[in-house]
Amino acid sequence: MAERLKEIKQQTAIAKANDVPSSPRKMRLVADTVRGVEVNRALDLLKFSKKAASVDLEKLLRSAIANWEAKNQDKAKELDNGNVYVKTLMVDEGRTLKRIRPCPQGRAGRIRKRSNHITIILDVKKPTTVEE
Repeated sequence: MAERLKEIKQQTAIAKANDVPSSPRKMRLVADTVRGVEVNRALDLLKFSKKAASVDLEKLLRSAIANWEAKNQDKAKELDNGNVYVKTLMVDEGRTLKRIRPCPQGRAGRIRKRSNHITIILDVKKPTTVEE
C-alpha cells in the first residue's frame, strides 16, 4: 500500500503560490481555460491571453513543469509526447488588505485589496486500453 502511494506521488508534481495580488474571481476566469489541458497547450493559452492574471499563472505552471521534470528524469519524453496535463488547478481566497478612501460628507469608504492562493498539480495521462 505504501509503495503504491509513493509511486503515485512520484508521478505527480505540485506548485503553489500564496498571496498573489489579484482577486480570486479574476484568476479563476483564467484558470478555467487551463484546467484539464495538456501542459504545452496550457502554456500557449496563457502566453497569448490578454488577462493580466495569466502572467502569474504561466509563471506558476512553468514551476510545476520544472518540479515534474525533477521528479521524473527518466520520463522526459512524456512531456514532449503531450501526456502530462494539468490535473487540478485550485484558486483559493487569500489575505485581504483593508484600506480606507475618503467619501462625500466626511465618510470613509472601504477598499478591499484581495489576493489569492494558487495550487497546480500535474499528472501523466493513463494509457487507454481497448477491451475486446
